[in-house]
Order: sequence, then structure tokens, then C-alpha cells
Amino acid sequence: MAIDRIEVFVTDLTIRLQREISSGAYDTGPTGSLIGKPVLVKIHADGVVGYGQIRPISPGHFMPDTVHGMVSAITEFYGPRLIGKDILDFESLLTMFDQTLPANMNARAAIDHALHDAAGKALNLPVYKLLGGLCQPRIPLEWSVGLASPEKMAQDVHRAMKEFGLSVACLKAGGKGGWERDVANFIAVRESVGDNVAIGMDPNEGWTVSEAIRVIKKLTPYRLDYLEQPVKRQNIAGMAAIRREMNGIPLMADEGLMTLADSYALAKADAVDVFCVKLYKVGGLHAAKKIAAVAEASGIQLNIGGLAVQSQLEAAAGAHFYASSPEHLIMPAAEFVFGVGGLGPDPLVPDSDFQVKDGHVTVPNRPGLGINVDERALERYTLKREAVK
Repeated sequence: MAIDRIEVFVTDLTIRLQREISSGAYDTGPTGSLIGKPVLVKIHADGVVGYGQIRPISPGHFMPDTVHGMVSAITEFYGPRLIGKDILDFESLLTMFDQTLPANMNARAAIDHALHDAAGKALNLPVYKLLGGLCQPRIPLEWSVGLASPEKMAQDVHRAMKEFGLSVACLKAGGKGGWERDVANFIAVRESVGDNVAIGMDPNEGWTVSEAIRVIKKLTPYRLDYLEQPVKRQNIAGMAAIRREMNGIPLMADEGLMTLADSYALAKADAVDVFCVKLYKVGGLHAAKKIAAVAEASGIQLNIGGLAVQSQLEAAAGAHFYASSPEHLIMPAAEFVFGVGGLGPDPLVPDSDFQVKDGHVTVPNRPGLGINVDERALERYTLKREAVK
């Protein structure tokens, strides 16, 4: 089935999410502003329409893509080369991406998700069937907690537990107060919520190797359940040194895992226990499955990251990837709760049964990604629109 037209939409959000992380502000921007908003791709192929959506998190500390960069990459470079191609030729299209703009992962992911959605609809199969089949229909979720006072961070975890039934939380760290503040935050949250919640920490590259080791030792009595990317992404040797001090606590790579080559380098160095796979940063589902194969061969587990702020489409892609992976390969839970009701409904999908219940979601079993976009809502919330023919 040949691609005959591609549409690109920048769409508005009905909420503004602002959080503090180690590198500064995480902000979806004010209503009406393009910066911080998601980019939706519609691929038309012989009457089938596939949807994919990714929100670039830039300006930020580790992803180069912006809204404007995504739109330009799709409309000026990737899009024209996709016209006439078969939606099922994933491997050749991945080669085309590498030969055209090799590092524009957000744009590639939006296209990849739209291709999978279209392929699933054309074959009358849910996307997880295209990725290897159904291993886990019911997916546990985790709650990401921005930097704040210890009291506010604990309140946030309590809300996640009470309102959504979640039992996994990840506390941001690496902020202005230094590693001692991070230790105090963790202890306060642990003492407030008790031992029935798994709690990890994510400094987003905000610590040094020595600071990370000091934190681990300070938190020994308080059960740190996992640690995510404590040092700079390029510091693989530092990650390996930290891992040797973890005493079995899983160490996770996030910013350090962008490409298939990164996964191989981390595995070869025995640097981590877990790969945080965020589809928007690795280029989509097809690329993520390759990274998953390296993980499986190396005895490394997977974490499915990405907040998917008010995006059913982005959350659904993560759910299909999770559902197609054997349970023993994944820990501790998926991060996309903000796309399945954690921040209210998706403005483009106001009515959906893809919602968090008792701390879990069930992967959509309809063809494609299984998300029905309301075209009238899409028209209403579109801030910018372009097409490739």
C-alpha cells in the first residue's frame, strides 16, 4: 500500500504542565504557543489513514528536536521521500531516515507510529501483533514526580496512589539543593508513603559519580528501588563504576540510550541493568524493537518511558511496545500515565476507554494503535498545518 499524502499538525493542549528537573524547567507552554506542543502526523495510503503523535520536549537538556524542527524534517526531508513508498517497508524506510536526517528522532518516531497505525488498520491487526504478539495485555504504570519540597513530592505520590491506584513512583533529583536535598526528599517520601510503593530516583544526569555513590549509601536503610541516569550520558565508565556500588539495585540508562549503537556500548561495558526506552528519543517502534533485542541478549531489562502528556496516540504506541514484550524483560512499570487520564482527557480523543484503572491500562486491541481521533477536535485544536503530496 503506497503512501500518497502526508499531513502534519501542531495541536494545542488544554493544560499546561510545568515541572522542575535537574536541567531547569519542563514546560508544555502556554495555550496557543507552538513551542512545547505535540506534532501529529497523518499518513494516507490507498484509503488507509495512520496517525502518530509526538511532543518534542525541547527546549530541554538532551533532545535536539523542537516543534519547528519536527515539522521541517517531516515536510521538507522525510515526507517527500516517503511518497510512493509501501507502508510495510519499515526496514528500508529506517535506512532512508539514516541517510537523510540521522538524528531527528522525534520526527522519525511520529512517522514510525503513523506507519504502524496504518499497517495495522490495513491488515486488521492491533499494532502489538506487528511487533511480535501479545505478551502482557494489562500494563502497570508509574508516576513521575517533579522537583519540589519534600512535602509536595510526598503529596504528589499520595495523589497517584489514591486517585489512580499506582504503586510505582519516580522522584526527580539533581536540582539546586544538591545531592543532600535529594536524599532528604527521598527519605521524606518513603517515610510518608511507606513500603508498599516502589520508589526510584532520576537525577537526569545531575550528579557526579561520587555523589551518586554517596546517595546510594545514604539511602541503604530506605530501600531505593532503582536509579535512573545519575551522570552525563557520555560517561559510560562512570555508569559502570556506579553500578558496581549498587548492591543489586537496578541502574537505568535514559539520556545515555538514544541509538542502537548506544545500547550495544552500554551492554558491552556492563554499565546498566535497565534500558529506558522512550519511543520519541529512539525513533519509534521499529528502532525500539532492535534495542530490545540487544537488551534481551545482554540480560538487560527494559523500562518504557515518556510522559505522553495528554496524548492517547503517544501513550498507545508505548502500550503496544510494552504489551509485545515478555513480562520478565520489563521493569518496573510504564511512564505514560499522563496520556491515559493522569492530566485529564486528550483534547483530540475526548471519549476513550484507554484510561488508567487500578494503576494499570489495558492495551487497545482494535486495528492499528486503536485510538480514534476526533476529526472535529483536531480541526479545533490545530495551531499549524502542512501537507506533503
